[in-house]
Amino acid sequence: MTHRLGTGATLVLGGARSGKSRFAEGLATGSGLRLIYVATAESGDGEMSERIARHRADRSPDWQTVEEPLELATVVSEYARTDCVVLVDCLTLWLTNLMIANADLEDRIERFAAGLSDLDGPVILVSNEVGQGIIPDNAMARAFRDHAGRLHQVVAHNARQVYFVTAGLAQVLKP
Repeated sequence: MTHRLGTGATLVLGGARSGKSRFAEGLATGSGLRLIYVATAESGDGEMSERIARHRADRSPDWQTVEEPLELATVVSEYARTDCVVLVDCLTLWLTNLMIANADLEDRIERFAAGLSDLDGPVILVSNEVGQGIIPDNAMARAFRDHAGRLHQVVAHNARQVYFVTAGLAQVLKP
């Protein structure tokens, strides 16, 4: 099946190592547009630094990278234009950053999702589906799972396309 990137927001969900980032990058490169990669990760330790370096090495030099751990709505609205495609990797890391910063999550999520309806160009949002496993054993992990679930619901509602990736295979959830 051929997947085409449309104008507006596309949400790509999947578990860890599901192939969601590779699928999202394929959508972006197949668009023929200028490539903007918005990275939300922060290298808080050696293992995360290695992951970030691996992601950078996997991308072609055609990508312009913008690092933004918190102000995602601002960056997306700034770069979403008809001549480029913006790929955000990933929403769950952004959510983690907001939680660590003690931000007003409901407000930030609502403002971000509301802006997805007015995009001038294609934006691909990658996120980890964390709600299909066991119930976390601590309050912070349960709160994260709950916030991620709400984030995914509101983003999916405002997105024009939604995919779920498992074992490198993408399923169309919307439209």
